[in-house]
Amino acid sequence: MAEINLRKARTIIRKTLEKAEEMDLKPLSVVVLDAGGHVISFERQDGAAPGRFGIAQGKAYGAVMLGMAGRAQMARAEQQAYFMASVNGVYGGQVVPVPGGILVRDKKDNVIGAVGVTGDTSENDAEAGLAGIAAAGLTGEA
Repeated sequence: MAEINLRKARTIIRKTLEKAEEMDLKPLSVVVLDAGGHVISFERQDGAAPGRFGIAQGKAYGAVMLGMAGRAQMARAEQQAYFMASVNGVYGGQVVPVPGGILVRDKKDNVIGAVGVTGDTSENDAEAGLAGIAAAGLTGEA
């Protein structure tokens, strides 16, 4: 199984931030996690709020730990709030169930990690993150 190494994580972040500049987004924070939910790399643009790490990490952590991208988590939370409340209980409140939590898959469709993007609207966060993942030669599921 493939993995996200530091070089690929840095590519994902760099290309996500380039897409954000192209889209004229507010300052973003981007984190890349491995398949176990551990941080590989994080970057916060100048002007991004300092608390954004926790949000980015929570978006990515929920995606990788549940095997469910941010959009699917949000839909589930809207339909079954008790489920997401329970999940957050299990994971110590670390899950942020909104778009911008993106599963990362390898060429064999295995989940190899997740990316969390925050700073603009959740939909814009997801769009920028998907561009970064694609630029690294991987597949993202938002």
